[in-house]
Amino acid sequence: MTSPLRRIAVFCASRPGIDDALMKAAYDAGNWLARNDIGLVYGGGGSGLMGAVSSGALDAGGEVIGVIPQSMIDREWGRHDLTRLDVVQTMHERKASMADHADAFLCLPGGLGTLEEIFEVWTWRTLGYHDKPVGFLDTGGFWQPMLEVLRAMVANDFVHEATLKDIVVEETMDAAVAGLAERV
Repeated sequence: MTSPLRRIAVFCASRPGIDDALMKAAYDAGNWLARNDIGLVYGGGGSGLMGAVSSGALDAGGEVIGVIPQSMIDREWGRHDLTRLDVVQTMHERKASMADHADAFLCLPGGLGTLEEIFEVWTWRTLGYHDKPVGFLDTGGFWQPMLEVLRAMVANDFVHEATLKDIVVEETMDAAVAGLAERV
């Protein structure tokens, strides 16, 4: 069966972190997307998990669209061997462009910027600005502490339970993308 997802925006770290398994998982995620004919939309960087996910997709012959602000190009953080590199002026334009290109959003491990990106698109979905599904690839249980905080928000009636149940949280790309496809 063909996936209804043509492109997935992946948010992840621009740093490698300390766990090599997370870098490998990012590479494998990009490779999985390409082998399954799903394009990768990402932040356009060449280092850290961003570099790994894009390398995985490129190595498998996949479509890779990077979206990066000019200020990051000026710092030589951009990757120029992509299928397409869109240079924008602001971080807000970057996120809006990524959202326009993608049919779904998947979050790999990362830091504050990664969380800001995925929470913004999740909030947009919750508010009805788009209907694109949102998920987390939970490599090695990375996102479990965050999920505990989100469950506390639900328990305290700051977040609707349906909002938490709407996201996909899976340990494998097969399960994560299947969950996203079910929510299209």
